[in-house]
Amino acid sequence: MYYLIILVLLFLAELFYFRIADKCNIIDKPNERSSHTRITLRGGGIIFYFGALAYFLTNHFEYPWFMLALSLITFISFIDDIRSTSQGLRLVFHFTAMALMFYQWGLFSLPWWTILVALIICTGIINAYNFMDGINGITGGYSLIILIALAYINRIYVPFVEPDLIYTMLCAVLVFNFFNFRKQARCFAGDVGSVSIAFVILFLIGSLIIKTENFGWLILLAVYGVDSVLTIVHRLMLHENIGLPHRKHLYQIMANELRIPHVVVSLVYMIAQIIIIIGYLYYQ
Repeated sequence: MYYLIILVLLFLAELFYFRIADKCNIIDKPNERSSHTRITLRGGGIIFYFGALAYFLTNHFEYPWFMLALSLITFISFIDDIRSTSQGLRLVFHFTAMALMFYQWGLFSLPWWTILVALIICTGIINAYNFMDGINGITGGYSLIILIALAYINRIYVPFVEPDLIYTMLCAVLVFNFFNFRKQARCFAGDVGSVSIAFVILFLIGSLIIKTENFGWLILLAVYGVDSVLTIVHRLMLHENIGLPHRKHLYQIMANELRIPHVVVSLVYMIAQIIIIIGYLYYQ
């Protein structure tokens, strides 16, 4: 019953945000790099933050430093969706959020180089997750698969986090997918969505790695990781500036050049990640 109530409240919250976004003109207009052709509401992924907030408020304020970190990174990402912010300002918020999450993990008792490596890896994962958010269904669908896998691992293999956090985030992702996992999306995640869900998933996978001392769990992000790394290598071979926007991710080529429907491409990425996860868990 608890999760049904959460699901309904998040659904209503998303509808309320749509009214605000429509009134305040928070929209995504197609451009030469876009994989969509219609003006669509931006920032619907703010529901991921609301999901985490719902967990925090109903579970004795569990993981306070993580929640503060998520609030900071969600805030600056939402501002960036409304109006462009400087890279320096974003870095300040992102690194502060990372430091708070590291404190929640208890990393500051480790050698300094360990923290530096963790910072580089975490920054890379969040950026990759953000760059991969370019077609309908891919962020919500891929996140759904990872969260289901994490819920299964948390229940069957090793408890590494309070299960309600995963289940509440699943509710938020389901709500978002209802509006985004379709041919004509009602909303896009925006930076606020892709960055916030990446941060939550990063916290969960990081907690699992710390609990098990096994970096192999990064395989939960294998498909996004492979796509991102191959894209960087490809652009370097073409002597392109990898800091500039582009349309060379595999999912973009499939959607834009091969004209494969967005939802189909998203399903391909989901199925590929499912196969990888099943294979990895089988040999654990």
